[in-house]
Amino acid sequence: MAAKNVLRRAMLYVPGSSQRFIDKSRLLSVDCVAYDLEDSVTPNRKVEARALVRKALDQEAPSGVKERAVRINSVSSGLALADIEELAKSKNLTTLVVPKVDSASDLTFISDVLAHTRSKEYSGTPVGVIALIESARSLSNLPEICRAAPHLLQGLTFAAEDFALDMSITRTPSLSEFLYARQVIATTARAYNLPNIIDLVTTAFKSEADQETLVRECEQGKSMGYNGKQCIHPSQVDTVQNIFSPSQKEVEWAVRITIAQKRAEEQGKGAWALDGKMIDAPVEGKARAIVAKAELCGLDVASLKDRYKDQQPE
Repeated sequence: MAAKNVLRRAMLYVPGSSQRFIDKSRLLSVDCVAYDLEDSVTPNRKVEARALVRKALDQEAPSGVKERAVRINSVSSGLALADIEELAKSKNLTTLVVPKVDSASDLTFISDVLAHTRSKEYSGTPVGVIALIESARSLSNLPEICRAAPHLLQGLTFAAEDFALDMSITRTPSLSEFLYARQVIATTARAYNLPNIIDLVTTAFKSEADQETLVRECEQGKSMGYNGKQCIHPSQVDTVQNIFSPSQKEVEWAVRITIAQKRAEEQGKGAWALDGKMIDAPVEGKARAIVAKAELCGLDVASLKDRYKDQQPE
């Protein structure tokens, strides 16, 4: 069973055919680097890229990178088998990002190949899968996709550009044309208890206006239930990871709720309030989730717990 608690606020794609970019990525502080064997690699460099990425995986994990994933080529391309056969030789392979997952059979294929190629020697390092949703067909097949390989599947990612191509639509600044798809992906991922729901790429990154767009798209995605975002440039990472982390205000509120909840239980109070607002089970559950994520993000929750240790329910 693949690990289910991996933090992926930012998933940064790094071209697998560029040793320079691979080396530079090792110096970053980012939740997830996804070495790319698909879109950023030309057909005549696929074999070379596999070897470079395998070599990168075999190296000791860099201190600032929490996870090294690999985006392989799609099952439909006919290249996925060779990708996995090469990557499975590395004991450090933990995550495959699988593009163009159109049906349950794509994940069944990945599961079967891993079962036959992954050495028993590495059985203690399970491999997880992030599925890229890129077409109308994949959107309509989401429940079947989520049920296909529950031992592997860790999350869903929305690939907006390929989805727009499939639907013959044009991406606009409002992203309103993607509203239905984004909400269906987020809702289905929650329904199947997938921990990672990763939003679309912000395609521009050079200007101040591009930075404002990035912030707006992050906040929009977070409001829909996404808990991470794809990145295509290192300059996007800090902003993405900051927005997809709980804010200081959110963490303070959550810590106060969890402490007051314990006091309420000790006092036999089934209903209570904080700051004049009624607190019930869903609110308390949200507070616990925020505290847990804040701790996972490395925020200083301990000092807040100490500051509010005497918090009482109203």
